[in-house]
Amino acid sequence: MIKKFIDKLLGKTSTPIAVPKGKRVEVPASEHGIDPALVDENAVRVVQTLADAGYEAYIVGGAVRDLLVGLRPKDFDVATNATPEQVKGLFRRAFIIGRRFRIVHVVFGRGREHEVIEVSTFRAMMDAAASEQVSGNEKTSKSELAGKTHAVDASGRVLRDNVWGPQIEDAARRDFTVNAMYYDPQRQIVVDYHGGIKDAKKKVLRIIGDPVTRYREDPVRIIRVVRFAAKLGFTIDPKTRAPIRELAALLDSVPASRTFDEMIKLLQTGHALASIEELHKQGLAGAARGLFPILDVMLDDAQKHPARQKFVQLALADTDRRVAESKPVAPSFMLACMLWHEVLDRWLRLKKGGEAPFPALQQAIDAVFDARIGDISGRGKLAGDMREIWLMQPRFERRTGNGPFTLVEQPRFRAAFDFLRLRADAGEIDAELARWWEDFSLADPDERHRLMQGKRDGSRDGPREAPRRSSGPRAAAATRDPAPAKAGDAAEADDATDAVDGDLSAEPARKRRRRRRKPGGGDSGGAPAAGGDAGE
Repeated sequence: MIKKFIDKLLGKTSTPIAVPKGKRVEVPASEHGIDPALVDENAVRVVQTLADAGYEAYIVGGAVRDLLVGLRPKDFDVATNATPEQVKGLFRRAFIIGRRFRIVHVVFGRGREHEVIEVSTFRAMMDAAASEQVSGNEKTSKSELAGKTHAVDASGRVLRDNVWGPQIEDAARRDFTVNAMYYDPQRQIVVDYHGGIKDAKKKVLRIIGDPVTRYREDPVRIIRVVRFAAKLGFTIDPKTRAPIRELAALLDSVPASRTFDEMIKLLQTGHALASIEELHKQGLAGAARGLFPILDVMLDDAQKHPARQKFVQLALADTDRRVAESKPVAPSFMLACMLWHEVLDRWLRLKKGGEAPFPALQQAIDAVFDARIGDISGRGKLAGDMREIWLMQPRFERRTGNGPFTLVEQPRFRAAFDFLRLRADAGEIDAELARWWEDFSLADPDERHRLMQGKRDGSRDGPREAPRRSSGPRAAAATRDPAPAKAGDAAEADDATDAVDGDLSAEPARKRRRRRRKPGGGDSGGAPAAGGDAGE
């Protein structure tokens, strides 16, 4: 009674908001047309294992959506009525992760070839009015959230969602109709509760239930609808689009780690330029300022400087191309490109103020990283990768002595070189510098000495010829992935998987070993926060 009285004073209603649960429709293969050859074998194995143990299990979400439109999904998720503990007990390498949404990662393979199938338990559809409310957020209300299975903050944003339920309710709590379908690879049927197949064929993004309520539950859905529209080429249903601008301010309450993750997805799923255009189209470009500090570079600074805008657009277009060609991409290379000119500006100001070049560059990097990246999970790894790419750029200018021979053997040389070539493509540096390093990196020892002699003589020995490739490890790597015609090919292939160890500077190796490095800020790694609506 007291709670109802207080809610009434605050203008809240305890009447549950009607959320359509839909009606189960089983669509056969003759109608949905999914090609079984596009379905991941490990995902099928997970479904089979759960079914053999007596549980319901389906491929779910974005994978089903992509299969329906003839695309090969990048990731496969599975939904089941088994609890996370029951799922974990069925697989040798399975790990329960997440607090907001508890899910299981089932791992197949090792090293670069490993694959993760994400398994979630069917969740109940809980109305915010019936949920436990906490006063703060994930960080400020940890003690209040302990032990709770479903909780919301004052705005209705879901902080915990671990109440299990039937499949029909699990479908209702998903975000968009095209992400709320379930595919049984054994019977080859699609289970559809909300007309997802119809919307997929019409290429329409439609939110399930009342848009305002659903955006308040999870404001990240505002960014997801923009990303899906750009990625899939779908239009946004008018009712789904209507409250977006009004509710964009809700994104301020979302933890930085989640918004950073969404920003990376926005820029790195193969439709970066289209996503930026969609932000403007939906009136979110202004809302994104400050929310995605890195995007400020694209939305503000880059547009004031045409040369810088060209550099960033080349980087994003190259990332889109690599995704389209199913090549690996990594955030460190892309982010290094987006933030480079801010690092450069700070570096020049510090040098002008009397700071020595190398310490000035380090200070500039630290300042930009703090301002644009902040304290997010994985910061240490990102910082290491980006720092090495940036610190190598001045070293490319020195082509005398043993410097080039040492530099070309560095683990991050290929990433830094592709960054250099991107600068040349944008007209920031002389293209001859990039050509020389391309020749040098692919040449055998004799050819490398000839190139060095040419620099000492102040000229190249005749016209540019194809260098003779050496037989060492660097040449073997170049043979597997020869110097690409477009920036980013070698860089991001290496960048996607290699570990970083130490920083690369102009200091001699002996001095670097003696020098004590300052401890890096933020998290040194860790798994990204699990959560959000299934249906990537």
